Amino acid sequence: MAMSAQAFAVSVLDRHESELVEQAMAAVASKSPSDAQILQGLINELRATSELLDRQRPLRRPTALGGEARDEQTLIDHLCTIDGLSGDLALPLKATLSRTYLLTKINFLRGFVKATAALTDIPTATRMTTELREEVAQSIYTLLAEELFLALLRKPDITRRTKSRAADQLITIWDDAALEIDDFAPLLESAWHARNRINTAYGTLLGATETFRLVTEDCSPEVLEFFGREGMSADESAAFEEFLFNMTSEELATLRRAMQQQHVSAASPAWAAEILQRQIEELEHSHEIDPMALYRSYQRRQLAADFRLMAGAPGPRRTAEGYLMVYLLEQQ
Repeated sequence: MAMSAQAFAVSVLDRHESELVEQAMAAVASKSPSDAQILQGLINELRATSELLDRQRPLRRPTALGGEARDEQTLIDHLCTIDGLSGDLALPLKATLSRTYLLTKINFLRGFVKATAALTDIPTATRMTTELREEVAQSIYTLLAEELFLALLRKPDITRRTKSRAADQLITIWDDAALEIDDFAPLLESAWHARNRINTAYGTLLGATETFRLVTEDCSPEVLEFFGREGMSADESAAFEEFLFNMTSEELATLRRAMQQQHVSAASPAWAAEILQRQIEELEHSHEIDPMALYRSYQRRQLAADFRLMAGAPGPRRTAEGYLMVYLLEQQ
């Protein structure tokens, strides 16, 4: 007999996720047994991945291999020296399995979103779908935070003390699959949660409208104060612009030159897409949460920051989130 969603969820999901999955499973099973069977398969996959992760040695527990002692400090020292070019090969197996578990959970939740969204004749389906989208978003934000910490470790302009704190936080995340972003980086969650709910107006490319909308979407005042403080560096300002407009600094420079050349007083998404020759992705879709768009936005900006660092090119060497996180780590 297939395991019930409730029995499964107690061990690998928090209470709200467990109740939500149980309700969604019952609703889907009543209308589409074939979809429910697929969802049960996703449940089994997540459970198996969780069990594999649970069998791994806690990263802070001392061990030895080949006469070499390994403990929490040696792992932190190792993480502080990685350059990012080795990828997952430079990380402990448990780190990779933790990431695999999180990706499996995201896929699991997206499956439930897809199935409940098709239940148009069930009154509670819309609420369930919305709540499931929120859970997907939180898991993706958690994945983003992990990637942000890894990005900081490979930056040569960050102090060893700050890197050690970032490494210590990563070990905590990898050792506890139940941790989510609100447990260790609530300010980042606030920024991403708000940014995920606004469209870019472009206009004169000053960012005033976008910043105001972050306020209306309950972005933490501490985030806005950090990026609005006196004495902020040019790179920090440029990185925040990237965050607001979902573009790299180079793309924004291209748009500003084109506005001058074409005598355009206010940019539109369609015009920007034509100038940049790429699809302009909005982070708001009919008021639905689309954390995948935010994830792609972060990756685009992070790749640009890494390129500038390696090429010695002008512009921010970190994402806006990176500058904020370094500040928070230094305050610990």
